[in-house]
Amino acid sequence: MEKDWSEVTDKTLEETKKLAKGNLVKALEDLAALEKQTRLSADLQSNTRVLLQIVNLSYEAKDYKLLNEYVAVLSKKRALLKQAVTKMIQECIKFVEQTSDMTKKLELIDTLRTVTDGKIFVEVERARLTRMLVDIKEKEGNIAEAAELMHALQVETFGSMERREKTDFILEQIRLALAKSDYVRAQIISRKISVKFFEDPQNEDLKIRFYRLMIQHAIYSDHFLKATEHHRQLLNTKAIKEDQVKWRETLTFTVLFIVLSPFDNQQSDLIHRIHQDPSLEQLPLIKGLLESFITPELVRWTKINEIYGPTLKQTTIFDPKTEQGQKRYKTLHQRIVEHNVRVIAKYYSRISMKKLTQLLDLPAQEVEDYISSLVVSKTIYARIDRISGIVSFVSKEDPNTILNKWSQNVSSLLDLIVKTSHLIQKEEMVHSITKVITE
Repeated sequence: MEKDWSEVTDKTLEETKKLAKGNLVKALEDLAALEKQTRLSADLQSNTRVLLQIVNLSYEAKDYKLLNEYVAVLSKKRALLKQAVTKMIQECIKFVEQTSDMTKKLELIDTLRTVTDGKIFVEVERARLTRMLVDIKEKEGNIAEAAELMHALQVETFGSMERREKTDFILEQIRLALAKSDYVRAQIISRKISVKFFEDPQNEDLKIRFYRLMIQHAIYSDHFLKATEHHRQLLNTKAIKEDQVKWRETLTFTVLFIVLSPFDNQQSDLIHRIHQDPSLEQLPLIKGLLESFITPELVRWTKINEIYGPTLKQTTIFDPKTEQGQKRYKTLHQRIVEHNVRVIAKYYSRISMKKLTQLLDLPAQEVEDYISSLVVSKTIYARIDRISGIVSFVSKEDPNTILNKWSQNVSSLLDLIVKTSHLIQKEEMVHSITKVITE
């Protein structure tokens, strides 16, 4: 039965506030009795005020034991008013933020997470409490436990959570997965985010966070082409464009990752589009390196190492102090050799192995390895005759193909002959008419 308890509530709140200074337990018992009456009468406003008074008096008295007990009890009452309980939980979250004693803070968080477990109407509050607990665990150095707690939240299914906050939670899940070196899970979680969400300029900070995490994942997996695409997305953000230092660094990394990427149609298309960027003029050294991979000319590794080596080794990508940096520098050498092999395959139909080793500055065995890898990836066609020491870059055509080409060539020749004959006849007719008119 609905009833307005506003007047009684006003009076009781005043009395219990004074009573709590001398006898907190009695004050809370009086409020608990009123809470039952307001709850059963469905007086939402009064019930909310009573619940808030109970938790506030307990917190002000610093009696965390009573606070935890009442929160647990009040959240399990029959016919509870969901909006009132939500307000109480939100008030308790403020207490968590203000509590400095870590033990009491963890106890309160544990109580709140327990009472909100399985309740859809406080799923957002539970997620925020979990985030607080995760931050505490991470500061303690317990990354694995923090990641497990965070990954247990399926925030993408929360209908009451705003999309921006939801994306923020998912980004935190990705970050913790990477911190835990769980790269497979990080990749799976990243698919929960739609990149269209980042088209709104207000979400630019989340966009930068997302692509930085994706770059970290791509670098670990040696997916340099993906790392290039992610850096290009960062270049389109206002924050990066306005910060000259970050802009130069991001553009430099874009070029370095594209030259590290294995050659294919996508890489070739992307490297030419990057080369057309007029802003590269401000980074002449990096632009020169990029042009080395675009120009169909042989590139000497010794020259690359001499001209670009000192600058490249100052970047985090090719840091010689790290194992990964040394590995990527070897990969750069490999990309230079592969570029040279493609150039040679373009200009030579057949070449001796001795000449090939001189052009590539490599021993014969390494040359064979590089040619074999490019043939397997179907980048070039090549056949090695070890007995004669000849490498052929021209594929052997089957007789049918040769006959078809010959037939096409003959047809083209005959068409040219017929066309030429018609032109000669035309000229003869014009000449004869002109002669008759003249006479």
